[in-house]
Amino acid sequence: MTLLASRIGFAASHAASPAAAMDEIMEQLGEAPLAGMMLFCSHRFDRDALARAINRRSEGVSVIGCTSSGELTNRGYDEDSLSAIAFPEDGFHLASHCFQDVDRFDPVAARDAVRNLVATATRDSRALGDEIHQVALFLVDGLSHREELLTMTIQDALGDIPLIGGSSGDGLAFRETSIFEGGRFHAHGAVVAILSTPRPLHVFKAQHYRPGAAKMVVTGAIPQDRVVTEINAEPASSEYLRMAGHAGEALGVEFFAAHPPMVRAGGDYHVRSIQSANADGSLTFYCAIDEGIVLTVGEPVDRIAGMDALFTDIADQLGEVDRIIAFDCVLNRIDAEQRQISRAVSELYRRHRVIGFNTYGEQYHALHVNQTFSGLAIGT
Repeated sequence: MTLLASRIGFAASHAASPAAAMDEIMEQLGEAPLAGMMLFCSHRFDRDALARAINRRSEGVSVIGCTSSGELTNRGYDEDSLSAIAFPEDGFHLASHCFQDVDRFDPVAARDAVRNLVATATRDSRALGDEIHQVALFLVDGLSHREELLTMTIQDALGDIPLIGGSSGDGLAFRETSIFEGGRFHAHGAVVAILSTPRPLHVFKAQHYRPGAAKMVVTGAIPQDRVVTEINAEPASSEYLRMAGHAGEALGVEFFAAHPPMVRAGGDYHVRSIQSANADGSLTFYCAIDEGIVLTVGEPVDRIAGMDALFTDIADQLGEVDRIIAFDCVLNRIDAEQRQISRAVSELYRRHRVIGFNTYGEQYHALHVNQTFSGLAIGT
């Protein structure tokens, strides 16, 4: 076996029924033995029927996945599809653990479970070669409000193994998101999977905004609900609009995508995306928020130039790239559509072999972040 063994497989289907979609997926992937698969599915699929179809066609293969707010396929931006990433057995090993109810997440027990998972994955991947690289792929319920605790806990238990992943979506319905592991979909769940391979790996995080000059302070919040009630001692929605320079305009997902709040942490600025504006003048966020946090309104940078530089850096790190598994915030997609650059972004994704899904948030090492383009690049 060499590092240039079987390429990572990828397939996508827009068939209406789960059974037909899964049949198309497996026909496209062919007969090569697999170490595991990742699946991303539109929220339109009936999940029980889709689970049955997945199990019928993937017997003996470890499968993880989640619902999405759009898929990244060979078309670039895609939607209403089922897509699959297939890791060939001759170059990869995949082992997973599911946290079935993150509302009752126990950090102590979780650390033990993750350490046991790493030990098992390390032992079972020895047949692949003497020098094995590992990464933790993480998928979590995007409506759980538990991403920060899970991400910090799991990365701590992983040690030097980097974590990368995304929060599941359901279009923009915000009703029910799910992750898939162990043959079924789980609401309020999360899955961490150790991917082991002799191939070079590189995790990355990029965002398309820079901080503006004006500062605003969260003066009222309901942290457990990720709700901000006041900014600068004024109703949150109206003050956010004023600070963004659009007082009196209507708020919606397009506005949130174009004018994301940012916070400085660890020497860098990170987006703290807004999910919705509420009837009482408050704002619900995709991430943890609390009183006293200082925010600024983000300003867009040249996304195409920034992504060209990112893909150049990835190639410098890895050489030839097999695939890039990306976790791309749904607000990035919405903003690309508003700026009329979605075709250009899709072309970049196609050219650089990007696959993955649109998320309700991204995880990078110990951070839960918003409105980033994050992922895992896998070399040949």
